[in-house]
Amino acid sequence: MPRDHINEMTAFLAVARERSFTKAAAELGVTPSALSHTIKGLEDRLGVRLLSRTTRTVAPTEAGERLQRQVGPLFEQIAFELDEIGSLRDKPAGSIRITCTDTVIETVFRSKLGPFLRQYPEIKVELDMNYALVDIVAERFDAGVRIGEALEKDMVATRIGPDWRFCVVGSPDYFEKCTLPKSPQELRDHNCINLRLAGSGGFLRWEFKSPEGRDINLRVEGQARFSTSGAALQAAVDGIGLIWVPQELAAGYISDGRLVECLSEWCPIYEGYHLFYPSRKQKSPAFSAFVDAMRFRV
Repeated sequence: MPRDHINEMTAFLAVARERSFTKAAAELGVTPSALSHTIKGLEDRLGVRLLSRTTRTVAPTEAGERLQRQVGPLFEQIAFELDEIGSLRDKPAGSIRITCTDTVIETVFRSKLGPFLRQYPEIKVELDMNYALVDIVAERFDAGVRIGEALEKDMVATRIGPDWRFCVVGSPDYFEKCTLPKSPQELRDHNCINLRLAGSGGFLRWEFKSPEGRDINLRVEGQARFSTSGAALQAAVDGIGLIWVPQELAAGYISDGRLVECLSEWCPIYEGYHLFYPSRKQKSPAFSAFVDAMRFRV
């Protein structure tokens, strides 16, 4: 097959998979206009329309779906075999894509990623910050991260972090104007910073456990709302209100006095983060090295 035909098929499969010229172009490292030109060339050569385009969406036509269904797995197999050949190198090489939250990046991966990349200079790691429940197979991620090890069928988990808990914190300036809450119910009288959940569109419930062991889930109210924990935490540092975040994420601010913790006796401990990935997929040497480097060790 001529090289330009391979490039055309690679371009088509990327657009069909991403349902977006912009996303596919970013994945392939080309401009959307150049990608559109390539797809048009393929359609002209085949004499059939492969993609249906509107101002908002891109989707394969019936012919496009057939081509994607028949040819896509062949290209995936070629990519897999090339990775396998690459595994015969002296050092692992290749690309790894992980979907996780900014909290995981900050508290788990940040301290380990630098040493790992220096040890394996031919490995590339992409950490995609996402709060939604991502289908890692459909979205072509090598792995995702979640709390605990309860998983869907055909998934395996490797623990990458210690047990941890959430905490409620606010700035000293905030507590000069408002008294420290003595129980979760008193949070209704406070300006609380909400974190919006991707996918559902709702806000994260604040979870507590009473001294008697009773679970308490609260919807809190406040003026400020964010979509990432890091931004919400900074708002708390600025004195906007109280925030419920992983204690490890706030630890530095607590130790230097920029934040004050409260309700610690009401905050339960959770099982540590786990890296999860398909059990049926053969792990590449690069991914195996990543999992081993990130594994939690007591």
